[in-house]
Amino acid sequence: MPGRGVEKRGRKPDAALAARRHDEILDAATGWFAEHGYADTDLEEVAAALGVGKGTIYRYFPTKEKLFFAAVDRVMRRVLEEVNAGAAKLKDPLQLISAAIRLHLRFFARHPEAVELLIQERAQFRDRPKPTYFVYQDANIGPWTALLRQLMSAGRVRRIPMSRIVSVVGDLLYGTIFTSHFARRRTNLETQTRDVLDIAFNGMLARREPAR
Repeated sequence: MPGRGVEKRGRKPDAALAARRHDEILDAATGWFAEHGYADTDLEEVAAALGVGKGTIYRYFPTKEKLFFAAVDRVMRRVLEEVNAGAAKLKDPLQLISAAIRLHLRFFARHPEAVELLIQERAQFRDRPKPTYFVYQDANIGPWTALLRQLMSAGRVRRIPMSRIVSVVGDLLYGTIFTSHFARRRTNLETQTRDVLDIAFNGMLARREPAR
Protein backbone atom coordinates (compact mmCIF):
# COMPACT_ATOMS: atom_id res chain seq x y z
CA MET A 1 0.00 0.00 0.00
CA PRO A 2 1.26 3.49 -0.77
CA GLY A 3 2.91 5.10 2.21
CA ARG A 4 3.12 1.89 4.20
CA GLY A 5 6.28 1.64 6.27
CA VAL A 6 7.10 5.33 5.84
CA GLU A 7 7.38 7.22 9.12
CA LYS A 8 5.41 10.38 9.43
CA ARG A 9 7.79 13.26 9.42
CA GLY A 10 7.11 16.17 11.73
CA ARG A 11 8.77 19.54 11.77
CA LYS A 12 12.29 19.34 13.13
CA PRO A 13 12.81 21.11 16.44
CA ASP A 14 14.38 24.54 16.02
CA ALA A 15 17.40 24.40 18.32
CA ALA A 16 18.03 28.14 18.12
CA LEU A 17 14.43 28.91 18.99
CA ALA A 18 14.51 26.47 21.91
CA ALA A 19 17.72 28.01 23.25
CA ARG A 20 16.28 31.49 22.93
CA ARG A 21 13.07 30.48 24.72
CA HIS A 22 15.13 28.80 27.44
CA ASP A 23 17.05 32.04 28.07
CA GLU A 24 13.90 34.17 27.91
CA ILE A 25 12.31 32.04 30.63
CA LEU A 26 15.42 32.31 32.79
CA ASP A 27 15.59 36.08 32.27
CA ALA A 28 11.98 36.54 33.29
CA ALA A 29 12.22 34.14 36.22
CA THR A 30 15.42 35.74 37.53
CA GLY A 31 13.75 39.14 37.64
CA TRP A 32 10.63 37.71 39.22
CA PHE A 33 12.48 35.74 41.90
CA ALA A 34 14.66 38.75 42.70
CA GLU A 35 11.72 41.11 43.07
CA HIS A 36 9.11 38.88 44.71
CA GLY A 37 11.13 36.13 46.37
CA TYR A 38 11.06 32.41 45.71
CA ALA A 39 7.96 31.62 47.77
CA ASP A 40 5.86 34.40 46.25
CA THR A 41 6.85 33.78 42.65
CA ASP A 42 3.94 32.33 40.69
CA LEU A 43 4.94 30.66 37.44
CA GLU A 44 1.55 31.58 36.00
CA GLU A 45 2.57 35.22 36.30
CA VAL A 46 6.02 34.56 34.89
CA ALA A 47 4.41 32.87 31.90
CA ALA A 48 1.96 35.73 31.44
CA ALA A 49 4.83 38.22 31.46
CA LEU A 50 6.45 36.21 28.66
CA GLY A 51 3.20 35.89 26.73
CA VAL A 52 3.21 32.08 26.88
CA GLY A 53 1.29 29.40 28.70
CA LYS A 54 2.59 27.94 31.95
CA GLY A 55 2.99 24.63 30.15
CA THR A 56 5.75 26.18 28.06
CA ILE A 57 7.78 26.87 31.20
CA TYR A 58 7.22 23.33 32.44
CA ARG A 59 8.49 21.91 29.16
CA TYR A 60 11.86 23.51 29.90
CA PHE A 61 11.81 23.38 33.70
CA PRO A 62 9.63 20.66 35.28
CA THR A 63 9.30 22.43 38.65
CA LYS A 64 9.69 25.91 40.13
CA GLU A 65 12.61 24.63 42.18
CA LYS A 66 14.46 23.42 39.07
CA LEU A 67 13.80 26.76 37.40
CA PHE A 68 15.19 28.61 40.41
CA PHE A 69 18.35 26.51 40.57
CA ALA A 70 18.85 26.90 36.83
CA ALA A 71 18.69 30.67 37.30
CA VAL A 72 21.21 30.57 40.16
CA ASP A 73 23.50 28.29 38.18
CA ARG A 74 23.39 30.66 35.20
CA VAL A 75 24.37 33.56 37.46
CA MET A 76 27.53 31.76 38.50
CA ARG A 77 28.32 30.63 34.95
CA ARG A 78 28.08 34.24 33.82
CA VAL A 79 30.38 35.40 36.60
CA LEU A 80 32.92 32.79 35.53
CA GLU A 81 32.61 33.70 31.85
CA GLU A 82 33.01 37.41 32.53
CA VAL A 83 36.02 36.93 34.78
CA ASN A 84 37.72 34.54 32.37
CA ALA A 85 37.06 36.72 29.33
CA GLY A 86 38.26 39.89 31.05
CA ALA A 87 41.45 38.36 32.42
CA ALA A 88 42.34 36.22 29.41
CA LYS A 89 44.79 38.70 27.85
CA LEU A 90 46.84 39.24 31.00
CA LYS A 91 50.06 37.32 31.54
CA ASP A 92 51.39 38.52 34.88
CA PRO A 93 49.87 36.33 37.64
CA LEU A 94 49.39 39.23 40.07
CA GLN A 95 47.69 41.39 37.46
CA LEU A 96 45.50 38.46 36.49
CA ILE A 97 44.37 37.87 40.07
CA SER A 98 43.74 41.60 40.52
CA ALA A 99 41.65 41.71 37.35
CA ALA A 100 39.65 38.65 38.43
CA ILE A 101 38.80 40.24 41.78
CA ARG A 102 37.80 43.49 40.08
CA LEU A 103 35.61 41.73 37.51
CA HIS A 104 34.02 39.52 40.17
CA LEU A 105 32.97 42.50 42.28
CA ARG A 106 31.89 44.45 39.21
CA PHE A 107 29.56 41.69 38.04
CA PHE A 108 27.61 41.60 41.31
CA ALA A 109 27.58 45.39 41.62
CA ARG A 110 25.98 45.59 38.17
CA HIS A 111 23.59 42.70 38.77
CA PRO A 112 21.84 43.11 42.13
CA GLU A 113 19.27 40.55 41.02
CA ALA A 114 22.07 37.97 41.03
CA VAL A 115 22.86 38.78 44.67
CA GLU A 116 19.17 38.42 45.54
CA LEU A 117 19.10 34.93 44.08
CA LEU A 118 22.13 33.87 46.12
CA ILE A 119 20.48 35.24 49.27
CA GLN A 120 17.25 33.40 48.56
CA GLU A 121 19.03 30.14 47.83
CA ARG A 122 20.64 30.25 51.27
CA ALA A 123 17.37 31.21 52.96
CA GLN A 124 15.03 28.80 51.17
CA PHE A 125 17.22 25.74 50.75
CA ARG A 126 19.28 25.38 53.91
CA ASP A 127 19.38 21.61 53.53
CA ARG A 128 21.54 21.84 50.40
CA PRO A 129 25.04 20.43 51.03
CA LYS A 130 26.69 23.53 49.55
CA PRO A 131 25.34 26.78 48.04
CA THR A 132 25.90 27.19 44.30
CA TYR A 133 28.34 30.07 44.85
CA PHE A 134 30.73 27.77 46.73
CA VAL A 135 30.19 24.86 44.35
CA TYR A 136 31.52 27.06 41.54
CA GLN A 137 34.26 28.51 43.71
CA ASP A 138 35.56 25.06 44.65
CA ALA A 139 35.26 23.70 41.11
CA ASN A 140 37.24 26.56 39.59
CA ILE A 141 39.90 27.25 42.22
CA GLY A 142 42.62 25.20 40.51
CA PRO A 143 43.93 27.84 38.05
CA TRP A 144 44.05 30.49 40.80
CA THR A 145 46.02 28.32 43.20
CA ALA A 146 48.44 27.62 40.34
CA LEU A 147 48.94 31.37 39.91
CA LEU A 148 49.56 31.77 43.62
CA ARG A 149 52.18 29.04 43.50
CA GLN A 150 53.93 30.91 40.69
CA LEU A 151 53.95 34.06 42.78
CA MET A 152 55.29 32.19 45.80
CA SER A 153 58.05 30.62 43.72
CA ALA A 154 58.99 34.07 42.45
CA GLY A 155 59.10 35.43 45.99
CA ARG A 156 56.22 37.83 45.34
CA VAL A 157 53.78 36.18 47.78
CA ARG A 158 54.60 34.90 51.26
CA ARG A 159 54.82 31.14 51.62
CA ILE A 160 51.75 30.53 53.69
CA PRO A 161 49.28 27.65 53.35
CA MET A 162 47.34 27.97 50.12
CA SER A 163 44.10 27.13 51.90
CA ARG A 164 44.50 30.20 54.12
CA ILE A 165 44.88 32.54 51.16
CA VAL A 166 41.98 31.03 49.26
CA SER A 167 39.72 31.03 52.32
CA VAL A 168 40.49 34.59 53.45
CA VAL A 169 40.32 36.19 50.00
CA GLY A 170 37.20 34.19 49.13
CA ASP A 171 35.47 35.24 52.34
CA LEU A 172 36.51 38.86 51.76
CA LEU A 173 34.91 38.88 48.31
CA TYR A 174 31.81 37.05 49.47
CA GLY A 175 31.32 39.46 52.35
CA THR A 176 31.94 42.51 50.18
CA ILE A 177 29.27 41.40 47.71
CA PHE A 178 26.60 41.09 50.38
CA THR A 179 27.47 44.04 52.62
CA SER A 180 27.51 46.32 49.58
CA HIS A 181 24.14 44.96 48.50
CA PHE A 182 22.49 45.18 51.92
CA ALA A 183 23.87 48.63 52.72
CA ARG A 184 23.21 49.84 49.16
CA ARG A 185 26.54 51.60 49.27
CA ARG A 186 27.22 54.30 46.77
CA THR A 187 30.97 53.80 46.94
CA ASN A 188 32.62 54.03 43.57
CA LEU A 189 33.27 50.48 42.39
CA GLU A 190 36.85 51.22 41.42
CA THR A 191 37.54 52.73 44.84
CA GLN A 192 35.98 49.76 46.58
CA THR A 193 37.98 47.31 44.46
CA ARG A 194 41.20 49.21 45.08
CA ASP A 195 40.59 49.08 48.83
CA VAL A 196 39.91 45.34 48.74
CA LEU A 197 43.05 44.70 46.70
CA ASP A 198 45.14 46.92 48.92
CA ILE A 199 44.13 45.15 52.13
CA ALA A 200 44.27 41.69 50.53
CA PHE A 201 47.73 42.22 49.03
CA ASN A 202 49.39 44.60 51.49
CA GLY A 203 47.59 44.01 54.77
CA MET A 204 47.16 46.84 57.28
CA LEU A 205 50.52 46.85 59.08
CA ALA A 206 53.57 48.89 58.12
CA ARG A 207 56.34 46.72 56.69
CA ARG A 208 58.50 47.07 59.83
CA GLU A 209 55.68 46.22 62.24
CA PRO A 210 55.68 42.38 61.89
CA ALA A 211 59.34 42.32 62.96
CA ARG A 212 58.46 43.66 66.42
